[in-house]
Amino acid sequence: MGKGSHYGKQGEARKFDPTFKGPIYNRGCTDIICCILFILALLGYFAVGILAWSQGDPRKVIYPTDSKGQFCGQVGTVLEKKPLLFYFNILKCASPLVLLEFQCPTTQICVERCPDKFMTLVKALKKKDDKEYYKQFCKEGVDMNKKAPEILKDGLCPSILTPSKNFTRRCLPALETLKGGIVVVGNQTTYMDDQGENINATDLLEASKKSNVVVEARAVAMRIFEDYTQSWHWILLGLVIAMLVSLIFILLLRCLAGIMIWVMIIMVIIVIGYGVFHCYMQYASLKGEAGSDVTIKDLGLQTDFSVYLQIRQTWLAFIIILCIVEVVIILLLIFLRKRILIAIALIKEASKAIGHVMSSLFYPLLTFALLTLVIAYWAITAVFLSTSNEPIYKVFNTTECSYSRDTCKPETFNSSNITTECPDAECLFAFYGGETVYHKYLILFQFYNLFLFFWCVNFVTALGQVTLAGAFASYYWAFKKPEDIPAFPVFNSLGRALRYHTGSLAFGSLILAIVQVIRVILEYMDQKLKGAQNRFAKFLLSCLKCCFWCLEKFIKFLNRNAYIMVAIYGKNFCTSAKDAFFLLMRNIVRVVVLDKVTDFLLFLGKLLIVGIVGICSFFFFTGKFKVAENVAPSLNYYWVPILTVVFGSYLIAHGFFSVYAMCVDTLFLCFLEDLERNDGTVDRPYFMPESLLSILKKSNHGLKTVD
Repeated sequence: MGKGSHYGKQGEARKFDPTFKGPIYNRGCTDIICCILFILALLGYFAVGILAWSQGDPRKVIYPTDSKGQFCGQVGTVLEKKPLLFYFNILKCASPLVLLEFQCPTTQICVERCPDKFMTLVKALKKKDDKEYYKQFCKEGVDMNKKAPEILKDGLCPSILTPSKNFTRRCLPALETLKGGIVVVGNQTTYMDDQGENINATDLLEASKKSNVVVEARAVAMRIFEDYTQSWHWILLGLVIAMLVSLIFILLLRCLAGIMIWVMIIMVIIVIGYGVFHCYMQYASLKGEAGSDVTIKDLGLQTDFSVYLQIRQTWLAFIIILCIVEVVIILLLIFLRKRILIAIALIKEASKAIGHVMSSLFYPLLTFALLTLVIAYWAITAVFLSTSNEPIYKVFNTTECSYSRDTCKPETFNSSNITTECPDAECLFAFYGGETVYHKYLILFQFYNLFLFFWCVNFVTALGQVTLAGAFASYYWAFKKPEDIPAFPVFNSLGRALRYHTGSLAFGSLILAIVQVIRVILEYMDQKLKGAQNRFAKFLLSCLKCCFWCLEKFIKFLNRNAYIMVAIYGKNFCTSAKDAFFLLMRNIVRVVVLDKVTDFLLFLGKLLIVGIVGICSFFFFTGKFKVAENVAPSLNYYWVPILTVVFGSYLIAHGFFSVYAMCVDTLFLCFLEDLERNDGTVDRPYFMPESLLSILKKSNHGLKTVD
């Protein structure tokens, strides 16, 4: 091993210190300024939350709003029994104005139910029963004894009713598409209005789409929500199974690390191979089926995602992706076969460490709880901020009017000169906005909410890393294991992190949060420039996105190792980051071939758990399990619970394996320190176990340090 000056620009190697026995207990507070800044930022965050909660109104998201800005179906109001929004003239929703202001230029009222038959006002006024039926779709207080022209002139009733259905709490025409693409409403392709003009059902379809431009995504969301209500208990069961599988896997890994790693590798290859086989069988079964040769490009974006599974190109894409993943994994295993043996030894040592510090397996629960709290606070604050605007009313008219689209007040509108100059004008609710000081800085509050969200999430993650690093470092630097391991290593490490190093954690988290916010801004700019033709701007933006993505990955890697140094030596963030970086640079070959191979093996473990649980959930929710065929819920999109279970399984597996990953990284850094501090003699013995030392000696020619 080269020492001292041999490392040149990579810093000085650690020197032997007979008093060093692991994480230093005699330490002081670090990065105090950043700690104070973080506390002030949190106080500001709470202030923004309180301000948002006092000004916001989530009902604007939950309930549809009529032309007066009142909420349909809101409990405790006169409209409590009228939960649905009805449009007087849905055809006006085809106006381009909808895309600009997200509001139809027609009167909208709250109704108890949607109309279920064709009827014109002229015909309705002839019969008493029809008159009563029609009245429920008119404004309050309308006199149905008046003549039709007089009622229509005052805009008190719609001129015609068409059969409608409740669609996301809005009455939209009950349109259907027959074979051949024929659009019908109430089993008719056209209908006649009260002026004797024929209206095509296709025109209604276009108007319905425009009226729902803001709510179309919400329609999918409602169907997804419905699927969650039907399948939530099965999803929960799937996640519990994922947790049990992860726990069993970790426990087996502790006892049979070598065997489990090879079983895991073989199982991953088998699971992906089965995925390729299943996709091929689906691809082959669609051969000759009508419409199966349609391309994804021709199909476009569909809200019913199951349609994509009925075309061969989708399954072909799955086959290609899975084959690429399979080949990449096999090639990596072939080229890294020797390094895998060394990585297995490191994982075995990590298993022993976790065996002696079993409480570390439950620490991710605390991290999960804190992250849930941060995410919930951010989401609630974001909703309240986005709904803290005031209702804005504008002048809507059908003829020429100089006041068109001007802001108005419903209370004084009828007495103003606008109605004199524009007899057909109405003062209708347009959108939510505001011109107060609070509303002017609303975008800054949203930005602050997002920034603090990133900062807090990174802080919680950093706290977990420092806590686990301190606990596992206590294990490594205990010369006689387990006798020299201190009591309650996880609890003691958490206490040291919060008492002395809150500032250092905040510092590292702040740097990462700044980079992440810049990435969000770049993504926002990219969305804005999608329609632009400036290729240079697009290219520059793509380069910036790529650079900041790489920078974020590098900072995460550096922070992780810096936190390990903070946990061991108790120094400030910058010093710890520098020491960790130089230590890794002095051993760059070991870092690449050992640390990264270990990460790859642990990733395969996560992949295996997700694959097993994902395949089981796929067979269950698609009804392919004969035993569970009758109990499987009926869903709009069966991929909703499957993806939820897969994503949740990954998070659970990641939570358990993150303990292993942190243990491996900590032991690896301690191992490098051990090599520099000691030489294996009686006076300067290694702290690493004999098993790890023997494998290191066998592979020493492939793991030389960089001189």
